[in-house]
Amino acid sequence: MRHKLSHIGERPFCCDVCNKKFKFKCRLRIHKRSHSDKRLFCCDVCKKAFTYKCNLVTHQRSHSSERPYCCDVCNSTFTLKNSLTRHKYSHGGEWPYCCDLCDKTFIERRSLIEHMRSHSGERPYCCNVCNKKFTQNGSLIRHKRSHDSERPYCCDLCDKTFIEKQNLIQHMRLHSGERPYCCDVCNKKFTQNGILIRHKLSHDSERPYCCDLFDKTFTTKPPIIEHKRLHSDERLYFCDVCSKTFTLKCSLTRHKRLHDSERPYCCDLCNKTFARKYSLNQHKRLHSGERPYCCDVCSKNFTKKSSLIRHKLSHGDVQPYLCDVCNKAFTSKGNLLVHKCLHSGERSYSCDVCGKTVTQKSNLISHLRLHFGGCP
Repeated sequence: MRHKLSHIGERPFCCDVCNKKFKFKCRLRIHKRSHSDKRLFCCDVCKKAFTYKCNLVTHQRSHSSERPYCCDVCNSTFTLKNSLTRHKYSHGGEWPYCCDLCDKTFIERRSLIEHMRSHSGERPYCCNVCNKKFTQNGSLIRHKRSHDSERPYCCDLCDKTFIEKQNLIQHMRLHSGERPYCCDVCNKKFTQNGILIRHKLSHDSERPYCCDLFDKTFTTKPPIIEHKRLHSDERLYFCDVCSKTFTLKCSLTRHKRLHDSERPYCCDLCNKTFARKYSLNQHKRLHSGERPYCCDVCSKNFTKKSSLIRHKLSHGDVQPYLCDVCNKAFTSKGNLLVHKCLHSGERSYSCDVCGKTVTQKSNLISHLRLHFGGCP
């Protein structure tokens, strides 16, 4: 009888917490442990406890360095079979599970199911401390550590701690300079496989997704969805420390470094430190005078690609940012925000010498020169 269920697809046993269904009652019983705080399986080396025996077995390999799963292409080894499966896709191959709403593809069916919740809004996992809800059980587990300040993974070089082991592994590459993921087209190397996958799309000449405000095109649908948020006021990502909101998840990640003071990239000329390697590279151009981005209309050069993009708008008629008070149009969102201060009277920048307030940061810098004789 149990075997026959595998042919008909029937899942008669339902979890009364998250409505997940199972073919067998024993699987439901095991699943229900994920909703409780019971951790029956304990590591005899470090005393860490686990909900499932399989998780304990996997964890124990971290003490023994056992990595039984080996890639037959590059000989990389893994503690988990599904880690090897995911890794093999880095050597090529089509991801088998596709979202029929946004065309995003996944290696595992579970990842597709979790992704579909971003479209439906379903968040079945709830924190019993603050009632915050999550789409994934793993996200709930990580969140719960924020209530007890548990950060079990520690860097032995700088003492920075992490909630997840994967974050520690990625952090250690900042110290070692290791970049294990290599593009087979241009040989550029990366610290994370996800970054390599996104990079590979840059070699694909087909860019079917186009922004209807600018002529910017994209290889996949998710990046254009994020890009369009730049033209709107939609800010989905929320800092749980200071409540600041962001359009892009990567912007939130960079912002959070301001709270933990992590600035791992250091200029070897002036010792100024940065949260991002990209910012360090831009800063070094101040020392070298390099301005690698050139306008093909007037030949003006810029240190930043974003500065060139904003400048190019001055040669065209596109002014997509419109003031809802006086209908004046602007080429950049930043200029629109500065303009709106004229209507609201908001003066966000304050001189800490005399208390004078101004609407723009550039005006504050000019004002400070009056106090410091040209060197604010």
